[in-house]
Amino acid sequence: MVTPAAGPGGPYKVVVIGTGFSGLGMAIGLKKSGIHDFVILEKADDVGGTWRENTYPGCACDIMSLLYSYSFEPNTGWSRMFPQQRELLQYIKDIVDKYDLAQHILFNTEVTGTEYDDATDTWQVFTAGGDVVRGRALVSGMGPLHRPSIPDLPGLASFEGTTFHSAEWDHSYDLTGKRVAVIGTGASAIQFVPQIAKRTAHLTVFQRTPPWIIPKPDRRVTGLERTLFRRVPLVQRGYRNGVYLMQESFVLGFKNPKLLKAAGTLARLHLTRQVPDRTLRRKLTPDYTMGCKRTLVSSDYYPALMRPDVELTTEAIAEVRAHSIITRDGREHAVDAIIFGTGFHVTDAFDDARIVGRHGLKIQDAWRDGIEAHLGVTVAGFPNLFLLLGPNSGLGHNSMIFIIEAQVRYVLQCLAMLDGAGGARISVRPSVQDRFNTWVQRKSEGAVWVAGGCDSWYLDRNGVNRAAWPASTVSFWLRTRKLNPRDFQIEPATS
Repeated sequence: MVTPAAGPGGPYKVVVIGTGFSGLGMAIGLKKSGIHDFVILEKADDVGGTWRENTYPGCACDIMSLLYSYSFEPNTGWSRMFPQQRELLQYIKDIVDKYDLAQHILFNTEVTGTEYDDATDTWQVFTAGGDVVRGRALVSGMGPLHRPSIPDLPGLASFEGTTFHSAEWDHSYDLTGKRVAVIGTGASAIQFVPQIAKRTAHLTVFQRTPPWIIPKPDRRVTGLERTLFRRVPLVQRGYRNGVYLMQESFVLGFKNPKLLKAAGTLARLHLTRQVPDRTLRRKLTPDYTMGCKRTLVSSDYYPALMRPDVELTTEAIAEVRAHSIITRDGREHAVDAIIFGTGFHVTDAFDDARIVGRHGLKIQDAWRDGIEAHLGVTVAGFPNLFLLLGPNSGLGHNSMIFIIEAQVRYVLQCLAMLDGAGGARISVRPSVQDRFNTWVQRKSEGAVWVAGGCDSWYLDRNGVNRAAWPASTVSFWLRTRKLNPRDFQIEPATS
């Protein structure tokens, strides 16, 4: 374990939470900046974040592999155009080895709360094991998609079969020959439904809202392509840039849904071609504007629903009984297992979080009107706290790793500014945060995820965009490229 510069028991310069792309990206940035006095806290016994936890059948990324990696660490050995979970996890492990990050990681260390100590100008990080880790700066790399959301269905506690969320897949339970219910039709469900449909005796998919789905142009990366990527790096760089620009073009439709018409036509043709059954096709046709929810990519989900042993129901669930699910039309669906593909807590992820800033300010009080931060990273009243992929830095069209890298650079600039001024605390000015979030909401007005006629994880319970970045990723990069010192308040140590 790395010894902090202040000596055994002293505070680290930086405490990082999580070993997914965010946390590891921050760690690499620190090392490249000459900062080695940091620790990474990981609740599990291995690295990987989302790509360690999600192991459901068919788990893969819906962003092309050539784009879904650190820009400074291209992988020339991707096997497919869309990376699968195991390959992504191996990429992360290889990154840990290359940058010698394991020595900085405390595994099996679950964070239960954090408090800023005004007397010592340090963050106290409390763990499930009863330990307290202290740091002068705290970086949360937990990401927005780590707390599974399970609906509060009447009678669910009385169900005597097996239940689990897709992010907590029970591999000990054999689905072969079982009657299985899948609740939810989001990004995870459309990947695992085709896989488990091959094994179950009967599969019932409970759909609340149909997603927009476009074909997935997946294929194996050829040996020739891998050779070119390895020997001529500019080829892979050009390919990556091309994928980035293609993905980025979708942002134009967020403010002008008419521009999404071509993509909508493609999605409808995809549905028509794969689902000849008009009744089923009607159930699978969205009644909201494309882009309101994340557009999904799949070429095997619709065919899975065409199987004679698979049923799609759009009736709402009335209750769950010991061995069945009752829908509001009175029909009883006998099931042995229930799998939830119902996503994650996002806008309400901090409702029960123990995060206490300066002068005892609780995060729930700071966010009583809704979660917000400056550029998704810094929060007024919480000095030396940095969130990666925080409020309004999520994307529905491009690689989140692009945002992560921009935010890591932002954090490093904040730390350098703090050190350069010889201060102990740096925090964004409330007026700056307010001005930024006023811009976010103004930019979101009329955007497809607000005015598109659907509910999504981008919006809070009041219908306010709290998750999505409302502009291009280029604009995010420009805003984080160089900090304005006047946006921050730097204070000396408490005496």
